[in-house]
Amino acid sequence: LCSSPSNRSRPLSRVAVSGGTHGNEMSGIYLAKHWLRNPMELRRGSFAVTPFLGNPRAIEKCVRYVGRDLNRTFTTEFLSSAEAEDKPYEVVRAREINQTYGPKGSAQAFDFMFDLHNTTANMGACLIVDSEESLLPMHMCEALLQYKYFEGVTFLSSHSGGRQGSLPMQCPPILSPLCPIGTVFPAFEIEAYKITGRMDYPRYPDGEISAMVHPKLQDKDFLPMNPGDPIFQTFSGEEILYEGDTTIYPAFINEAAYYEKKVAFAKMEKHILFNSLKILLHPLPAPRMD
Repeated sequence: LCSSPSNRSRPLSRVAVSGGTHGNEMSGIYLAKHWLRNPMELRRGSFAVTPFLGNPRAIEKCVRYVGRDLNRTFTTEFLSSAEAEDKPYEVVRAREINQTYGPKGSAQAFDFMFDLHNTTANMGACLIVDSEESLLPMHMCEALLQYKYFEGVTFLSSHSGGRQGSLPMQCPPILSPLCPIGTVFPAFEIEAYKITGRMDYPRYPDGEISAMVHPKLQDKDFLPMNPGDPIFQTFSGEEILYEGDTTIYPAFINEAAYYEKKVAFAKMEKHILFNSLKILLHPLPAPRMD
């Protein structure tokens, strides 16, 4: 979830919901297709909601991407680079999305973006926010958790320029409340996780993986990892232990899409975040459906 700007002083008027940023993550793809066919399901009295498909070519081929990861392409470097015929498709597509729903960081940009993803890790339903300073997304996460619209967790992405997340088929109930008119978000405390780093697999000198995620770690996303806990097991059966000096909380454990990124799991810290500011969503004239 991300909003623009972070500390907003005006009501929402335009919200976008994207599916298929990665072309083989099917929940968001089929939800976006469904909402494109049934736009009234997303209609709200106080703002317009626009669903779209993030990476149509990757969706057609049912692959994560065709040239490069679209979710890592919304940076100034790519959005402002010179036009060239040999640019990967995702660079072109990122610019199209930025022009349609942005430009990024501008006053014309959509007010809020939901980007729907799947993960092969055992992470359940997650709400991922670009920054703890993003006031409205943090309030929305707290409200969803508080009112039991879904059972899940919140964490903060340290990835710059991308929007990543994990929302399985619990998406419709997560999005159904979508900030009705007059909603008050009070001050709150919320438990959240912040990514602090990433752990690669052990490797042979030639770069090949030499160990797998330890069975005792597999599927233990968001649970504490303490110094001395087993994290990998070599193919000959030897255990490799966590050598850090503090407890961390792993996520994206053994995520299939992260093998190419040399990530066995993300390392996170648990935080209790406090926000003393309240938000009241004021009504607006009924918007048109885009």
